[in-house]
Amino acid sequence: MKIDRFEYAIETNSAPTVMAELNNLPIRTINGAMIYIRDVAHVRDGSPPQTNIVRVDGRRAVLMNIMKTGSASTLEIIDGVRSKVELVRDRLPPELKISPINDQSIFVRAAISGVVREAIIAACLTGVMILVFLGSWRSTVIIAVSIPLSILCSLAALAALGETINIMTLGGLALAVGILVDDATVEIENINRNLETGKEIEQAILDGAAQIATPALVSTLAICIVFVPMFFLSGVAKYLFVPMAEAVVFAMLASYLLSRTVVPTMARYLLHEHDDAEAERRKSSRNPFTLFQLAFESRFEKIRIGYLRFLTLALDHAGVFLVLFVAFTIASVGGLTFYLGEDFFPSVDSGSFKIHVRAHTGTRIEETAALCDHIDATIRQNIPSSELVDIIDNIGLPYSGLNLSYSTSAPIGSSDADIQVQLTANHHPTEPYVDHLREVLAHDYPGVTFYVLPVDIVTQILNFGLAAPIDIQIVGPNLEANRALAEKMLNEIRYVPGAADARIQQPFDQPRMTVNVDRTRAESIGITQQNVTQSVLIALSGSFQTAPNFFLDPRNGVSYPIATQSPQYRFDTMSDLRSLPISGASTTQVAQSAGPGGSLTSVSSASLGSMKAVQVLGNVAEIVPGTELGTVSHYDVQPVIDIFTNVSGTDLGTVTRAMEKIRNRYEKDLPKGSSFNLRGQSETMYKSYIGLIGGLAMSILLVYLLIVVNFQSWLDPFLIISALPAALAGIAWLLFLTDTRLSVPALTGAIMCMGVATANSILVVSFAREQLDILVGDARKAALNAGFVRFRPVLMTALAMIIGMVPMALGLGEGGEQNAPLGRAVIGGLLLATVATLFFVPAFFAVMHGWLEGRKRVHATPSSTTFDEFDQHPE
Repeated sequence: MKIDRFEYAIETNSAPTVMAELNNLPIRTINGAMIYIRDVAHVRDGSPPQTNIVRVDGRRAVLMNIMKTGSASTLEIIDGVRSKVELVRDRLPPELKISPINDQSIFVRAAISGVVREAIIAACLTGVMILVFLGSWRSTVIIAVSIPLSILCSLAALAALGETINIMTLGGLALAVGILVDDATVEIENINRNLETGKEIEQAILDGAAQIATPALVSTLAICIVFVPMFFLSGVAKYLFVPMAEAVVFAMLASYLLSRTVVPTMARYLLHEHDDAEAERRKSSRNPFTLFQLAFESRFEKIRIGYLRFLTLALDHAGVFLVLFVAFTIASVGGLTFYLGEDFFPSVDSGSFKIHVRAHTGTRIEETAALCDHIDATIRQNIPSSELVDIIDNIGLPYSGLNLSYSTSAPIGSSDADIQVQLTANHHPTEPYVDHLREVLAHDYPGVTFYVLPVDIVTQILNFGLAAPIDIQIVGPNLEANRALAEKMLNEIRYVPGAADARIQQPFDQPRMTVNVDRTRAESIGITQQNVTQSVLIALSGSFQTAPNFFLDPRNGVSYPIATQSPQYRFDTMSDLRSLPISGASTTQVAQSAGPGGSLTSVSSASLGSMKAVQVLGNVAEIVPGTELGTVSHYDVQPVIDIFTNVSGTDLGTVTRAMEKIRNRYEKDLPKGSSFNLRGQSETMYKSYIGLIGGLAMSILLVYLLIVVNFQSWLDPFLIISALPAALAGIAWLLFLTDTRLSVPALTGAIMCMGVATANSILVVSFAREQLDILVGDARKAALNAGFVRFRPVLMTALAMIIGMVPMALGLGEGGEQNAPLGRAVIGGLLLATVATLFFVPAFFAVMHGWLEGRKRVHATPSSTTFDEFDQHPE
């Protein structure tokens, strides 16, 4: 409004400036008296009726869950939260305690440090092994430099692709430590062998590098190419293992480039030409390291001669040996695989566990809290106090829909509660405690449902938010018939060995009161169905859902929702509910008075005021008790019933197959329009298995085609990959002996093993092929030469990988159980693959090329330049 020289803003006092003033707002006038809000209600800064209680060790608490987005760093988020908490703590009363009760950064830091520790130990063990084999600290330094340089190159490439340093990328680098030295080891060993022939240093380096340039490139590509199928995985497996594959591939490519550039350069300055006099002085030296090296070389040479004898024996009886070896391989792979069991990922002991409690549906939150008191006491009786940190109770439904959507426990009401038990660092294994509590709680609390929930972040992700790893869904419109079928199936599922915590997620016994309004009677007194519904809703649930209103506090700028609701303690009996006032439509009062001339004058409600028809609920309605569905679930729009099942004491695959048999047996009993769905880890596991097993077959094919291109032959590449079935047998045997189940990490290790096993076979077959040309078709002697000459490099590269995998295979530290199957698979595969490379491949080479040479026998005499390194040794 413009007055004189100024413009004025106009506002009214329609909104009070202080919350307490809401009590002074007038409502209406009755018989000349003003009725204020304070006369019929009390306005205060309160909260809605409690639906959630959180307690830590029995004391009331407030729980705040902080989630991160997928691309954010867990460590950065938690560090930032902790810093903010410290700022807030200074402003709070001293008696208010703020403490983290579940910190994922502890597990993440420990897991990362464990992987780094494994990598360092593996690098050190690999370096020691190389030093023992080569007996030269100079050669060891040259080879060992490849490890950190290759890792740095891989990290740079990962950073360029936007990857982060996490357990999987570090696991890939730890996995690669053992093979990063392969290219450098083979090259240095070959340079030393050329030096021993009397060549000058530069010529020995050039010849040594040239001789293994092509085999080394093919070997490196063979290791890298086996990871290509991983990029075609889907689901969780893709996001977990693609970063690991990238880390290994980048490190291997860097290792090869370093072996072509840095290694020869360092060899030029650190290695020396062979000196016979120096060799004689070493024999008379009293240096303990020199003496150890000489003893090792002597012993190794005896082993090498012994290997030659065994290889000669195998070649002399090649047919029998090949048949027996193939039979052993097939029997091992075919027989042991069925006894391994199948899991998606290995379980992790995170030092805590969570038990979900479900009392009778509809139990008041106060009663559920009292039940949790008794359960907490039972838990304390069964777990030593020295191993117990705290017990956290999260009772009822979360207030926020956001919190509910991120919940993995599937609560449905005030009768639900999560009890999380945190153990000390030096606790006994968690699983026996959980199994014991399953029995004790089921016995002590009949009628209460208990089931164990995943606590570690990996299992929660693999469950895709479900409350169990196995979920059989019955989807269809006929809910009652589906429920009857689900109960029959549940009775059988409970007796499946290894199945635990089987239950139907949707309860059908939620207590309900149905208000049946007599519409005729209500309408005759001016009350409609809407009046009844509105009055009951406002009295019992509040007005905010149907008529939201807000109060803006000018002091802090916060908008507070205003809700009208009767206190819950005023409605705690059926009589109170029947006495609930119901306000109807306004009725008009008409008064008649004598006017001038005796006429009647009507006075409308405008002058006397209007009144609403008021009745109690019991006069217009009947209240009928009953039950209903406790929670409504849909899948693809249709109603669904979920049968959740945990796994305990056995593998996921065994329980899933038993569940599938039950499902197939009841397929014929499905109501019309209904169907079964299998969800959870089982579904994802089988999809990942199909992808990885297909990737395993594809990796073998890709390796074969790669070698075909390089060798320009179909036969020799087939001879090279003939060692791979033995690798699969070795994987099966070591997993069986260590009681390790088949899993996605184990299959990943198998894929990795295909590349490394192929790389060693390439060294043998390529050298045998060279000897075959020199020896003019003598396949037997070419095979013996190849095995004898390549015995040391094959053994070194295999041992480097095996030793590098030992820390990972032991599964030490936080989260070490996750990657232990990977390390064990690689070790087992390489053990038998190395045996196959040193015995089966030469024998197979001698048989196949001997048969070919027999068909096209050349009648020329062998060249005088025949190279036979083991002629000096008796066969």
